[in-house]
Amino acid sequence: MSAVTTPIDSIPMVSTQLQERVARVEALLGQAALDYAPSTLASSLGAEDMVLADAILRARLPIEIFTLDTGRLHAETLALVDRVQERYGYAIKLYRPDEKAVAGYVNEFGLDAIYDSIELRTRCCQIRKVEPLKRALAGKTAWITGLRRAQAVTRSNVQELEFDPTQQLWKFNPLADWSEEDVWEYVRAFDVPYNPLHDKGFRSIGCEPCTRAIGRDDDLRAGRWWWEDPERKECGLHPRTGKPLKPQERNVP
Repeated sequence: MSAVTTPIDSIPMVSTQLQERVARVEALLGQAALDYAPSTLASSLGAEDMVLADAILRARLPIEIFTLDTGRLHAETLALVDRVQERYGYAIKLYRPDEKAVAGYVNEFGLDAIYDSIELRTRCCQIRKVEPLKRALAGKTAWITGLRRAQAVTRSNVQELEFDPTQQLWKFNPLADWSEEDVWEYVRAFDVPYNPLHDKGFRSIGCEPCTRAIGRDDDLRAGRWWWEDPERKECGLHPRTGKPLKPQERNVP
């Protein structure tokens, strides 16, 4: 794997706030790599996860990076897998849903049954995302995500480190207190490859039929499952049952 080792303090016009935030992220990732091994980054290939992938790969941390290829991702999203390979010399691992489960769902309900009811949408997510995630996390001690508190009301209590009772492992959210502006300042500073759909109004990107472009004044995840109640819409990967830790329990610098 080739390394991209540009230190953030050598890049002009980077705010002091971002430098401090990056130092914190690097500390958290180092903790995940050393004290919670084996750990893995669950990447959606969105801007936040590209930030984390860049930080991991620049530092050559022994953290696996994987993505869930649901079979319904945008072509632009999947193209990032090759761009990461070209830029960093690292092959992101792909996990795909069980073909028989997908075929059974489509045959019984139809390819786009997600629009018919919340139950059918969440069942699709279970097949295409949740079950593959369990396989991806098998044998891991911790997983790392790009969750931010500002992304949605369902994520407002996200902690930097919490225990996920659903997956029964530790969960690092190094960008928990980052703003959307912080993310894009980092992307620009390090010239991080990102999904071109972000430039077309897609501020949060999931499966193609579940995602649409939104305006700058809209809620960040307004383009995800836009026909559902924003207080409840999640795919099932991040049910808010995580247990936040008290400061003395976190063991993070």
